[in-house]
Formats: sequence, structure tokens, C-alpha cells
Amino acid sequence: MLVNMKDMLADAVRRGCAVGGFNCASLESAMGAVMASEELGVPFVLQHAPAHEEYIPFDVAGPIMLQLARRAKTPVAVHLDHGGSVELCLKALAMGFTSVMFDGSALEYGENMRLTRLVCETAHSLGATVEAELGSMPHNLKGELGEYSPEDFYTDPGEAAEFAERTGVDALAISFGTVHGIYKTVPKLSFGVIDAVRKSTGDLPLVMHGGSGLPDADYREAIGRGIRKINYYTYSALAGGRGVYEIVKEKPQGLLFHEVSQRITRVIADDVKRAMKLFGPQ
Repeated sequence: MLVNMKDMLADAVRRGCAVGGFNCASLESAMGAVMASEELGVPFVLQHAPAHEEYIPFDVAGPIMLQLARRAKTPVAVHLDHGGSVELCLKALAMGFTSVMFDGSALEYGENMRLTRLVCETAHSLGATVEAELGSMPHNLKGELGEYSPEDFYTDPGEAAEFAERTGVDALAISFGTVHGIYKTVPKLSFGVIDAVRKSTGDLPLVMHGGSGLPDADYREAIGRGIRKINYYTYSALAGGRGVYEIVKEKPQGLLFHEVSQRITRVIADDVKRAMKLFGPQ
């Protein structure tokens, strides 16, 4: 069933757990996430990010995501991830998305706040949810990230408090040491940043981006400190890639693509289930 992400996050706050946000970069990734959700009876957020536009265009992915959510036996919020413009956020809302992220993290602080507030006003009038981002997270989608200092990207707790109050945002993605994409080494997270931002913003649900590939203990620690939504995609896609390799080894001749698609949907579902269990109440 298609639902609002705000209600899902409020439930996560009450239960002291996190909701998984899983990106739709292919039909298999979307169907695998729904399959996992239904098998576990766990709600989740089905997302589309502009970074995946070359794999499945937003105009194609959006209607598919909405249809999958409406047909699902479990609560599914349909969310625009990393919406880089007000126009894209409004397009998603007009399409029927129940949640959007306006990502103004690369903008000057005041401009990020102004545009986030504008998106919030429109989204809230339609009964939809808004996520925003403060702090800037490095990208390592293809392993291209070199040396960097995580502290340079951390979210400022004082700015977070003002930002939340003046925009009315429903969830805030914060930077505390994770990166988008593949980790070359085990990341060193600053859980103190979560503590400080949570203290300054109250019960505002906090979001972890770059959630793939962390040690299980780090997930649980972050959730315990106040993270209520975790975006997870890259390592699920890696699991799918390994699944393709295995099926080709098993059947190097005469392999039909629909056999690959069916197997990989299952592989992705199993990986998403593992993440959902880890993010849930312990």
C-alpha cells in the first residue's frame, strides 16, 4: 500500500529502529525490495535517485514504483532521493510520490534553507513528506574517492536546529562519516555528531546516506543514537552482480535473460531482507 513516509518515520521513532530506503535502479531492484518487505512484513521506502537516470529514467521508474507500492501488501512510501532542484521535487509530487528529498547540501546555507522551505510548503499542502540534507557527503560510487577528511563534511548541530525550525522539514540527512558508494577501508563514523544533532533538533528523524557496507555494529550504534532512515543501495547492487556471475557459471550456454532477471530479483530480495532485519527493532 502506498503511504506517507512521515508516518513510517514516526513509527520508527516510537520503536527505536530505522526504516530502510532502497533505490530503484532497475525493475529487479524495485521488485526485490517489495518482495523482501512482503516476506518480512516490514514497511520501507522505495526511492529513485537522479544518479540512476542513465539506468532507468525517472519518467519510466516513477509510475512503476507507484504501481508496485499500491499493489504491495505492506506499507511502501515512494520517495525522490537527492532531488537537486525545486522543479524536480515538484514533478515527483505531481506524479504522486508521497515523499521527496530536496538536496541543497552543496548550496550556501541560507539558500538551502530558503528552497527547502519552499518545497516543504508545497509538499505539506499535498500531504507529502520532505527530507533535506545538511553537511555534504563525499561520493565514491565508482571507487574514485581519494584522501579526504571526514570532519570537513560534518553537519553543524547549531545550523541543523535553525534549519529544522525555519523550514518545517520532516527528516534531515546528516553527514557523520559515511560516503556514497564503495568503501575502500572500514569507515570511521563520528557518532557524537548524531548525538549533537539529535540534541539540537529534538525528535526530528535523522537520515543516514551512504548506508551500504558498514559493519553491523555501526548500523546498530547509529540507530541507537537516533538515525531513523538508512539509505542502502550499492552493496545490494553488488550482490546482484555476484548473482549474475554465479548463474552464468552454472549455465554458460543457452541462458535466457528472464532467467537472470528472476534469479537476481531473488538475490536482491535476500540482501534487502538482511538489511531490513538489521535496521529493525532488536
